[in-house]
Amino acid sequence: MQTVKLGNSDLEVSRLAYGCMRIAGNGAEDDWKRGKRAVGAAFEVGYTVFDHADIYAGGLSEKLFGEVLRETPGMREQITIIGKCGIRLAGIPDDASPQRYDFSRAHIEKSVNASLGRLGIDALDVLLLHRPDYLMDVAEIATTLGALKAASKVRYFGVSNFLPSQFELLQSVLDEPLLVNQVEINLHNVSALTDGTLDMCQRLRVTPQAWCPIAGVAYPAWGNTFSDEDERRLRAELERQCDIYKLEDWVLALAWLLRHPAGISPIVGSTTPSRIEAATAVFDVDYRREDWYRLFEARNGAPVP
Repeated sequence: MQTVKLGNSDLEVSRLAYGCMRIAGNGAEDDWKRGKRAVGAAFEVGYTVFDHADIYAGGLSEKLFGEVLRETPGMREQITIIGKCGIRLAGIPDDASPQRYDFSRAHIEKSVNASLGRLGIDALDVLLLHRPDYLMDVAEIATTLGALKAASKVRYFGVSNFLPSQFELLQSVLDEPLLVNQVEINLHNVSALTDGTLDMCQRLRVTPQAWCPIAGVAYPAWGNTFSDEDERRLRAELERQCDIYKLEDWVLALAWLLRHPAGISPIVGSTTPSRIEAATAVFDVDYRREDWYRLFEARNGAPVP
């Protein structure tokens, strides 16, 4: 497993992160056992970043992970745990409540305390604000994050799904650098290439973590816009490159992301141990610039200008 520094910090972490969104399944016994096996498999093959959010499976994913930590002596000291908060689902606290975002001090502190309790740990290594709150008061957020750090409940901070302007607004009121911007990046959704996100990450040495990194290849992306013709064209180029590099198509999609100089860190979310391990084959690839652009051209349906 390749390791990197997480943003401007002293945290040495695995380049691939393991995403814990689906580890609890629906909470059934079989799903619980499968999730524990998946987490164990990720740890065994060298994943040291485990990505959580307070809303994943209604908190069950954190609870399951907490059980794994208690059952695996020494694991906590070897890993980096990322938590996220700020999304409030519809129907909470009452039926009339809409889905919304909430970066108020009360909600952030309540969410962090609940996550720590479910995980059974004293502190999150990194806390990300999950989706930009259109009503965010950055001065209030700065005070909140400062209080969490002073209380030793969170070591570092970052964001998720922030545009560069939103990132830089929040960064402007903080005394320490945000380490991460976790955004969707894959062969279907390439907006991070064009909206300034990856440029900003490279300039500020922020780690861009890619959620759904193999969407558009292994499964349809969220809000899929590919036509049948797009799919055929992309598939043809993927098959050509898979034959050259001797990789599965979804591992090639990871190689395409890793080729970017911003240092993209893909989040692997499979609960199948063999696939969790197979993703590490991406580090054996010397992926060529020409093939990166061939795949880009195939997904676009036209050469770059």
